[in-house]
Amino acid sequence: MTLHHLVREPKIKLDKNPLLLLLHGYGSNEEDLFSFASELPEEYYVISARAPYDMMYGSYAWYAINFDADENKFSDIGQAKTSRDLIANFIDEVVSSYAIDANKVTLIGFSQGCILSYAVAVSYPEKVQRVVAMSGYFNEEIATENFKDNDISKLKIFASHGSVDQVVPVDWARNSIPKIKHLGVDIVYKEYPIGHGVSPQNFYDFKNWLQENV
Repeated sequence: MTLHHLVREPKIKLDKNPLLLLLHGYGSNEEDLFSFASELPEEYYVISARAPYDMMYGSYAWYAINFDADENKFSDIGQAKTSRDLIANFIDEVVSSYAIDANKVTLIGFSQGCILSYAVAVSYPEKVQRVVAMSGYFNEEIATENFKDNDISKLKIFASHGSVDQVVPVDWARNSIPKIKHLGVDIVYKEYPIGHGVSPQNFYDFKNWLQENV
């Protein structure tokens, strides 16, 4: 398999089960989001992937974030695109390795994992049907060159952000919503009075959204 990962098998076994693929944030690992796997709906395979770039001490990244002398942040777009395609290939691998319905794949991304989830979904809409995009934003630079030519009309997105997020400014998330809507995508956006994290209400809301948008 391309990416190291953890698996929670569905408690309700079907011929082919839907998939929730969890993508963690910068400097975290596959165990982070997997900690709430037991709370997710029982009919899903829940797979949590580890990002490919090792930052030491159990920390991983989907791409490097560099700072200049004035402390401006720069994302390594080349690494981000490599991770975008790694995730797309990983989806194919898990669909062929487990009893997963290829037409029921949901990405759940937090922070950097959210940014990659957006990029993968618009670049390869044939592989992803839904996205839960938490505490991140849509960066068109990471998507494939001709992503606007793709048919993404069936894609559904639940986006959320903390209104006092000091890591990823809430304005970045807010600015993403009209861009996504302009692509013809069905997107729900919610904010919570928290920083860079997932509140219980946020978790409850996206879990409800999953069950309403099967």
